Amino acid sequence: MDNKDEIYIKRCLQLAEYGRGSVSPNPMVGCVIVYKDRIIGEGFHRKYGEAHAEVHAINSVKEKSLLAKSTLYVNLEPCSHHGKTPPCSDLIISKNIPRVVLASTDPNPLVAGNGIKKLQDAGISVTQGVLNADAEFFNRRFYTFYKKKRPYIILKYAKSADGFIDHERTKKHPHPAWITNDYCKMLVHKWRTEEDAFMVGTRTVMLDNPQLTARMWPGKNPLRISLDEFNVIEKTVHLLDNSTPTLIFTSEKKTQQKNIDFEKINFTKSVVQQILDVLYKRKIQSLVVEGGHDLLQSFIDENMWDEARVFTGDIVFGKGTPEPVLNGVLQSVDYYGNSELRIFYPAKA
Repeated sequence: MDNKDEIYIKRCLQLAEYGRGSVSPNPMVGCVIVYKDRIIGEGFHRKYGEAHAEVHAINSVKEKSLLAKSTLYVNLEPCSHHGKTPPCSDLIISKNIPRVVLASTDPNPLVAGNGIKKLQDAGISVTQGVLNADAEFFNRRFYTFYKKKRPYIILKYAKSADGFIDHERTKKHPHPAWITNDYCKMLVHKWRTEEDAFMVGTRTVMLDNPQLTARMWPGKNPLRISLDEFNVIEKTVHLLDNSTPTLIFTSEKKTQQKNIDFEKINFTKSVVQQILDVLYKRKIQSLVVEGGHDLLQSFIDENMWDEARVFTGDIVFGKGTPEPVLNGVLQSVDYYGNSELRIFYPAKA
């Protein structure tokens, strides 16, 4: 391994980023093909079910005869099984590419080293582990899903300058008060195109009637999720408008509707774990929990979170619903107009 290998793997990660929000439940993958220190081909996985990064990179090479003298760089081990597309390892072998450099191995049991073995058995030189930590962090949703058997969990909420996530609801002030600004709202809508699912609690649905769609950013809508233990959510709320896939956890069986699935769970047991088990079976690799307080706190109390995105506005409520108690390590601070966004990760044990 040399510095050039790291440079080309970094380029793979840059390319892979273009697939964010479009490839799940597949990982984000970029590929670069190099001949005599010159990039002659690039590609990335663009959309789930379509060609992988290696295919696009190989197809982009104009002089195919150079492939037999080149090095292929990729941030994730080439696949070795037939899924939606043929195995990339077979394609690499068929093109007589003599060397492959990769960042991380695939945690999917269907691959998990088999792609590397297939390449090596074909006489290809394989260099592994180049910027492995960076590559695994980059695809942390994919790795969390396979290693922890659950989605990557992001907590997201906004709080007032004095620490409340909602003002006190009264007959005079029954509606939610906007805490941040349009810049933050647009950012959240961008996140909705990038993550698999967004979840809110029953009270949030009843009081705020959120749409949980990406209206301010181009891209797909996430799976919308909520809870309705006591069958109190009215059919007129946005979440039940049949416009986009929605999942409601209930205490009794319900008939599925257009774009609405119902999952029966036992509310006397760990609700969080049951939710995560269902989402794992549905191949949901990332979940954003938006609130309210009790739902956020339940994930925190069960230590089921991987990242927290906390907005703080300059508004003061005086009283209302307090922010959840979050014990995390601050990673970054950004500013959007009059609002602040802090990113936290859980403290390591």
